[in-house]
Amino acid sequence: PLFLNQLQKDLEEVKELLTNATRKRVRDVLVAEKQKLELEIKNQPPPKPKDVVEEEKSSLGGYTVKINNYGWDQSDKFVKIYISLNGVQKLPAENVQVNFTERSFDLLVKNLNGKNYTMTFNNLLKPISVEGSSRKIKTDMILIMCKKKREEKWDCLTQVEKESKEKEKAAYDTADPSEGLMNILKKMYAEGDDEMKRTINKAWVESREKQYKGDIPMDI
Repeated sequence: PLFLNQLQKDLEEVKELLTNATRKRVRDVLVAEKQKLELEIKNQPPPKPKDVVEEEKSSLGGYTVKINNYGWDQSDKFVKIYISLNGVQKLPAENVQVNFTERSFDLLVKNLNGKNYTMTFNNLLKPISVEGSSRKIKTDMILIMCKKKREEKWDCLTQVEKESKEKEKAAYDTADPSEGLMNILKKMYAEGDDEMKRTINKAWVESREKQYKGDIPMDI
């Protein structure tokens, strides 16, 4: 707008000079300048309405919140991620953007109650179809539909989750289960009353007897 104002003031001054100019050469120069200014003013972009300017400011301003809470489910063809966001259905559809790749997606929600929201999933467990994936806006919720490339069950969403589960399982498998049971029995014996101690002793004796009998060959 400032630049436009300057052009209009220049044009007014050229017109004023034209009314006073008497020499043809001077008048020709002023007429050419007048036409040039008029064309430049005509080509200026129209000023944006105030509410559009305010909306742009607020969509760029505010601060960005990282979404950590979500739920997920799956069918044969899709992995579905549910993200709760109050009032998201009131936003223009273009304010909810999801970018998919074969093994990731990221979500950007712009200007929801003065804040921007983002969520990124990298290293999805298995590849997805970018063309077949989409997002749906529901009441207070966004549903992200990741189209599976192969119709198979996913045990979790990301490779990181899978590795974490495998580490936990390995730690559990290497622990001696009989040692864990012994610790429980010792604790129960130490904290138990006489009846509990008698029960544990009896079970222990019977267990040892069974083991002993099992060690003796049958044909003796």
